[in-house]
Amino acid sequence: MKDIIADRAKLIDASGIRKVFALAAQLKDPINFSIGQPDFDVPDELKEAAIKAITKGQNKYSQTAGDETLKAKIIEQVKEEIGWSNPGAMVTSGVSGGLLLAFMAMINPGDEVIIPDPYFVIYKHVINMLGGKCVFIDTYPDFGLHVEKIEAAITNRTKLIIVNSPCNPTGIVYPVEQIKELAKVAAKHDIVVMTDEIYEKFSYDEVPTSIAKFYEKSLILKGFSKSYAMTGWRLGYAAVHESLKNLIEEMIKIQQYTFVCAPRPFQDAALAAIDYDVNPLVRKYAKKRDMLYEGLKDKFEIVKPGGAFYAFVKAPNGISGTEFVKKAITNNVLVIPGNVFSEKDTHFRISYATTDEKIAQGIEVLCSLA
Repeated sequence: MKDIIADRAKLIDASGIRKVFALAAQLKDPINFSIGQPDFDVPDELKEAAIKAITKGQNKYSQTAGDETLKAKIIEQVKEEIGWSNPGAMVTSGVSGGLLLAFMAMINPGDEVIIPDPYFVIYKHVINMLGGKCVFIDTYPDFGLHVEKIEAAITNRTKLIIVNSPCNPTGIVYPVEQIKELAKVAAKHDIVVMTDEIYEKFSYDEVPTSIAKFYEKSLILKGFSKSYAMTGWRLGYAAVHESLKNLIEEMIKIQQYTFVCAPRPFQDAALAAIDYDVNPLVRKYAKKRDMLYEGLKDKFEIVKPGGAFYAFVKAPNGISGTEFVKKAITNNVLVIPGNVFSEKDTHFRISYATTDEKIAQGIEVLCSLA
């Protein structure tokens, strides 16, 4: 029989996260540390904004680049936060949608993309499908932004450097000094930096610093999904300095023939979300972070997360991350093997976006397995 599947599709496997989701469906009341989304619901005020948009007929396409009012609000926010005088912006179908558009607009076969390892799963697989080459920078054991390693990896094929802070899967927030050093290196070699800031609101000890404040050739990707629990609403945005507006125009052109536009009624909710204070919810997550870290640090090798809602924990007793995850799952605890996010298989990822009760139960089981 003729093979109907494209070669690019064979470059990727079903996400390890999705496989764990499938396992979760088979377990009775598992301690679920696998899901990368908040355990609170969309705030009522923002639900009402979406409902109002639907009932008043905002159900057709928006402009490809997004509703003009929302886009203008995003541009004003970027001006205020970053200091750019005339940025370009577009509304995307989540940050994942923005990533796809950016990679499609930028990467030719053979182009190299520098990615700190561990990394968010989408980066690797989309770059591979486009024929690009991922150049991974080992950041173990501290998961810092190892700028000297990044500079050493730059070649004449380097097209892009990716920064994700706060980071999925490690929860690390890069210090401003490291961000500034990377900005200098990127400027020296004239390389675009993609800064994935989907978890910017979830920062517990310090405000995360965007490299865009120090480097104009930065592509900012932000979203509403995590901060406001709108993961199913698929809303994000991309922003650039005016010197990179041609990149945004290409991304808009590709969106026209792929996503068409971000979901229209939810763009009204995003407009309301920009002014919504999520700090009370974030403070609860800081307590969850502390609870998890204090509960595991004596039994496991763990770097204290500074943001997001993840911890990247080393498997104990010299076993692989995958082996430990199998043990955890047989004990009704769902965690994700670290090799989903890394070229190594030494760690596992915990998402503490769950109830305090479940966190306490999970700590007890994991420590017993160690």
